[in-house]
Amino acid sequence: MAMTLDGSNGVTFNDASLQGAAASPYVLKNRIINGDMRIDQRNAGASTTPTTSTYSLDRWISVLTAASKFSVQQNAGSVTPPAGFTNYLGVTSLSAYSVPAGDFLTIAQKIEGYNIADLGFGTANAKTITISFWVRSSITGTLGACLINGDTTRSYPFTYTISSANTWEQKTVTISGDTSGTWATTTSAGMSLNFGLAVGSTYSGAANSWSSGGYYGATGVTNTLATNGATLYITGVQLEVGSTATPFERRLYGTELQLCQRYFNTSYATGTATGTITNTNQIGRYVDGSGVWCGCTYSFPSRMRAIPSITIWGVLTGATSGQVSGDSVNKTGNVEFVSTSGLFAGTYNVSTSSGEAVRYQFTASSEL
Repeated sequence: MAMTLDGSNGVTFNDASLQGAAASPYVLKNRIINGDMRIDQRNAGASTTPTTSTYSLDRWISVLTAASKFSVQQNAGSVTPPAGFTNYLGVTSLSAYSVPAGDFLTIAQKIEGYNIADLGFGTANAKTITISFWVRSSITGTLGACLINGDTTRSYPFTYTISSANTWEQKTVTISGDTSGTWATTTSAGMSLNFGLAVGSTYSGAANSWSSGGYYGATGVTNTLATNGATLYITGVQLEVGSTATPFERRLYGTELQLCQRYFNTSYATGTATGTITNTNQIGRYVDGSGVWCGCTYSFPSRMRAIPSITIWGVLTGATSGQVSGDSVNKTGNVEFVSTSGLFAGTYNVSTSSGEAVRYQFTASSEL
């Protein structure tokens, strides 16, 4: 079979079929991490009810001003995802919530400045971007979302329509790059993508234009949380350069996990929720005779975005401890800490070689 080699487009065969050029393994087309919702290091698929702004599935944060209005769970409701996907992020309303003007509740991903620096936002060379995603909602009508810069001084609210209840639909929106404002380009949050669940009028702006100010949703859209038991499921989220949505970028699981681990990693075994009392995959060191000292060296699988915060669980007691004075932690994983009393079940006296070895698990977070 004859073929024509094109350095830009790939290989064209004589039957007019095209084998496109392979994507470079060193180019991150999709600026969203864990857009297919595969990674859930914290909860291992368990449902959570946010009371403050907190991360659930990796890289996805519930941003909220009112507690306990919805639950978040990987694969909530156990519906079949869209073709080509195996996971989704599911939100379920826990009450009929009438949102006040000054409240906002969203599901968001904050994107590190390094990963959007080439977009040129805030300059005359700002690039056009396209956002695409799959969504399934029990509520039909117009829903809202928003792109916002890291210091919440520039925002672009937009809308999308749910045509059929409880049906997966793919949505796309193309946004001209913002030539104004400040957009971080290093380790702080460069921008965030927010899917509005319930956004009050104070934080809602006109759709499809750039605004000065921190809007989290579009004016006049449906409040998903107004209906008790309403659901909103999302997967296949992609943010890319250009005016056309391309097929979802599927990265190897190990690659996607490592991207997540720049912001959060754990000593727990994959598939085990953090905070679980377990002797599996534990880390152990000895304590001194007084039972108050413990240290370890742990090599993080990925260099973290910033010096992380550490939370420690004693696997025999279930007690938890955050970092205390004198801790030393760096981005690559050298960790030393002083435990608090009661974190561990026993002590080990080095001089007499008697007592109990410390066993514990920990998490490290450098989220945006």
